[in-house]
Amino acid sequence: MNYILLGPPGAGKGTQAKKIAKKFEIVHLSTGDMFREAKKFDKIINKFLVTGELVPDEVTVDMIKNRLLKDDIKKGFVLDGFPRTLNQAQALDLMIKSQIKIDAVFFINVTFEEAIRRISSRRVCSCGASYHIALLASKKVKKCDFCGKELSQRDDDKEDVVKDRITVYEKQTKPLIEYYRNARMLIGINGLKEEAEVFAQISEYIDKNKAKKGK
Repeated sequence: MNYILLGPPGAGKGTQAKKIAKKFEIVHLSTGDMFREAKKFDKIINKFLVTGELVPDEVTVDMIKNRLLKDDIKKGFVLDGFPRTLNQAQALDLMIKSQIKIDAVFFINVTFEEAIRRISSRRVCSCGASYHIALLASKKVKKCDFCGKELSQRDDDKEDVVKDRITVYEKQTKPLIEYYRNARMLIGINGLKEEAEVFAQISEYIDKNKAKKGK
């Protein structure tokens, strides 16, 4: 049971990936989380993240290749943030070959205006908690409900950087939609609906897919 999530920044891929991983007991593989951890000690990766540019394909591919060698992905995984370019998609095809089958690619679609609104309103805490000014505000003004620390805005969540990220997405990531559509793997998801409704769309497909395999 292996899936890929595609969509513009702010589509909610990370949120949905966590829900998928929890419900279906598979591993959430987030390149965003991997890179944010790496940027603490890697100045090159940090530079790309701060400016909103994509990390070079070879760096990303090597990171994913090493991760897919671990035993915990045998039951299944959901890829969040990879692939982001055609080169990465082709590299993934070569990487998994006949050993791993991707069951579907979910494309969570939202408008760019909504993506900008969502991301620029996000606030985070050093403890890992995440909030949204309009949709999920903290109970304590500008402070984390869990640890009480000050909330901040990630550099790559600032509006000017978000616009750059969307421009990069339009140029380098959007062609993947056609790539996976031609491969008959693409499942369109309306990302403008409420979080629970988006998850219901994805869950319905996965449940039906599991039922077919069980026959």
